[in-house]
Amino acid sequence: MSALHLLCKIDGGNYAIPAGDIFQLDSYAEPTKVPGTKPYVLGVTQVRQQVVPVIDLRLRFGFPKLAPTPDSRVVVLNIRQRLVGLLVDSAREVENIPPELFQLSAGLPSGDGAHGFVSAVAELKGKLILLIDSLKVTGEDKNHG
Repeated sequence: MSALHLLCKIDGGNYAIPAGDIFQLDSYAEPTKVPGTKPYVLGVTQVRQQVVPVIDLRLRFGFPKLAPTPDSRVVVLNIRQRLVGLLVDSAREVENIPPELFQLSAGLPSGDGAHGFVSAVAELKGKLILLIDSLKVTGEDKNHG
């Protein structure tokens, strides 16, 4: 596990995305809606001449929908040679979080929502940081969908 992570906020919670999974970080622009997609898929956008689906992590995690703000960001991931955009409430900084600070998330309550998409938890500067599992949240781990 790389030590560099992008810290972001989703519904007031602190989340980390491994920097090695990130292709680029963009300001939010309204994606083109695609009929028949899951409710958390906002649509598609174009990134460097590639069509990229955009997933609203608030909806993916079971949180209430919130209109994007000027702080909203789309984190474009490169997962298994496929680009996927993740809408987050804000993305603040890249932080070095040593792997030994992360504890597996097995102790988290089970059920619907963000738990299945969180692989570990770390404490950093007095705050709990939930590590997003990029494979699961993008649907590239076929055990989630």
